[in-house]
Amino acid sequence: MTVAVLGSGAFGTALAITLGQKAPTLLWSRDPHQAAEMQKAGENARRLPGRPLPGAVTVTADMALASSADVLLLTVPMQQLRQFLKEHRAAFKNKVLVACCKGMELETGLGPIDIMVQVSPETSHALLTGPSFASDIAAGLPTGLTLACADDALGRRLQALLSTPALRLYRSQDVIGASLGGALKNVIAIACGTVMGAGLGESARAALLTRGFAEMQRLALHRGALPDTLAGLSGFGDLVLTCTSAQSRNYRLGLSIGRGEGFDASVTVEGAATAQAANALAQELALDLPITSAVAGLLEKRLDVTEAMTSLLSRALKEE
Repeated sequence: MTVAVLGSGAFGTALAITLGQKAPTLLWSRDPHQAAEMQKAGENARRLPGRPLPGAVTVTADMALASSADVLLLTVPMQQLRQFLKEHRAAFKNKVLVACCKGMELETGLGPIDIMVQVSPETSHALLTGPSFASDIAAGLPTGLTLACADDALGRRLQALLSTPALRLYRSQDVIGASLGGALKNVIAIACGTVMGAGLGESARAALLTRGFAEMQRLALHRGALPDTLAGLSGFGDLVLTCTSAQSRNYRLGLSIGRGEGFDASVTVEGAATAQAANALAQELALDLPITSAVAGLLEKRLDVTEAMTSLLSRALKEE
């Protein structure tokens, strides 16, 4: 099977770099000028400067060429996924689509797999998720990810196709758990960044991370996820990475909130929309997700940091 990466942001480019060291790989960019620039320069100077593209990587803005591959890795932002699938539904027919985005759609609360099933039912679907920064993957540093696919036979083929010496994929059939783990950890990362930005300390962050993980499990299990999935790379693993590193855009957004600083609105932060979607879903299901509720309140400017922390710390004492 041949592979194309659709989306030439940092993560898409990083995937193309590591996969291109194994086999010919197509990297699609929406912008023809950027595609030509990358092909000529042999790198994505805008997003991953200093990380050369292997010779086996072809950069193109031609969707007909890119979608000629058997397996298409979709690295578009979560909130753009539905429209992207609608735009290219004919080109994607009968292909294997692997979503590489994390989050919940703001309007519907759906995850990537659900959206692909709705919009592109004539395709096969999988999800690639877990603790990973584009810079690490591009540098060839060891990275472990979850490949979630309900069809185990297809999952095995994709696992073999997309694993590389530095990129180790673990297989799962629990697409619900993998999707929710990757989405909800971003919400907790915003909360942890806010705690650190407000100067509340490492101990507070550890407590918030732990209680946030409990919230992730609560919602995921209610939606039918398997408990072990949330304890794996797509849940706990991604949570730890995202809540402890300033490379995480979600964590950086939290830092800016905690410090009372502005944040670059052009930077995609998937956890912002997910917090609001998850909070709305929790209210609909009558689930208690206090951290998620506090993050949504901060983002919607219904709460300030002091009010959010007071709401969490004043909750009734209970057994863990």
